[in-house]
Amino acid sequence: MSPPIVTAARAWIGTPYLHQASVKGVGCDCLGLLRGVWRELYGAEPAQVPAYTADWSEPQGDEALYRGARTHMHEVTGDPLAAGQVILFRMRTGAVAKHIGIISRAGVQPAFIHSYAGHGVVESPLSHPWRRRIAAQFEISKG
Repeated sequence: MSPPIVTAARAWIGTPYLHQASVKGVGCDCLGLLRGVWRELYGAEPAQVPAYTADWSEPQGDEALYRGARTHMHEVTGDPLAAGQVILFRMRTGAVAKHIGIISRAGVQPAFIHSYAGHGVVESPLSHPWRRRIAAQFEISKG
């Protein structure tokens, strides 16, 4: 049986990619997916997300997404991957962490659910190229 966060995230599969959006079936980006799943499971989002550009945080080298994740979730970096964990990616070595997904399956053939340009919300294998980009793992610790 999948954790509730995975079940909720799978219901978003097929939602088109739309920068800054967070509406199931209409559009979302990677953060919008997590925001929408959070609302479904826990009610209101923990913080208001300001508008952001496609290159947000990069020019300043600001770890805004990582900082926000640590503020609202429990970091478990170094622990084995587990279904339901939220993972944060650095898309290039030395770049700020800017992509986020939800582990849908751990073990021998791990997978994750995320939204990205040109694909929308999909469940992808957590292949070696994706794994090497993981910057941190988190668990949502809500009652």
